[in-house]
Amino acid sequence: MSLTGLFLILFLTVHLIGNLQLLANDGGKSFNAYSDLMGNNTLIQIISKGNFFFIILHTIQGFMLYFKNKGAKGSKYAVSPKNKTSWASKNMALLGTLILAFILMHLGHFYFQFKFNADALATVNYDGETIIDSYQKVVEVLTNPLWLGLYLLGLAVLAFHLSHGFASAFQTLGLSHKKYTPIINFLGKAYSIIIPLGFAIIPLYLFFTK
Repeated sequence: MSLTGLFLILFLTVHLIGNLQLLANDGGKSFNAYSDLMGNNTLIQIISKGNFFFIILHTIQGFMLYFKNKGAKGSKYAVSPKNKTSWASKNMALLGTLILAFILMHLGHFYFQFKFNADALATVNYDGETIIDSYQKVVEVLTNPLWLGLYLLGLAVLAFHLSHGFASAFQTLGLSHKKYTPIINFLGKAYSIIIPLGFAIIPLYLFFTK
């Protein structure tokens, strides 16, 4: 559970860096080039399939852990009973389920569209090469008030999930020390704010500028 969680944390970081191309003031050229690379590079596609596998595995592990803990009525994670548990730590299963719904919505808007409905999408030509206008599709979705609201809600849920999951992953792996644990906790809190906020800036920027 901890290892798959840490992998997905790494994925979120890389995914945000790529999506920041949407903020470039170039009519979408940078993001379209990035999206085309992500969709056609063999190595990236292999990593992408692995990421889907880890998402599914993390979800299954989460439900197994939830029902195991529910049956035992014990602590949900390897945390000392002396520690005060946060709301997020007590509701990780709920937060995880909401994030799964968020991921499915995200895949429906983008990945499945690009993968299975590419012929119906607009294209753009750069230097004689025609590629899918991914930028226009993203703008179309994220400037819709309904979808914008749901995306921001999903990112808020992600922030709560990360606020507990980041530090918990290290603690479960046995990386607990009175000198380093406060640092890990701080980094976890910072990460749980910075990454969702970074993702949130993108749709807000597109909504108010397009």
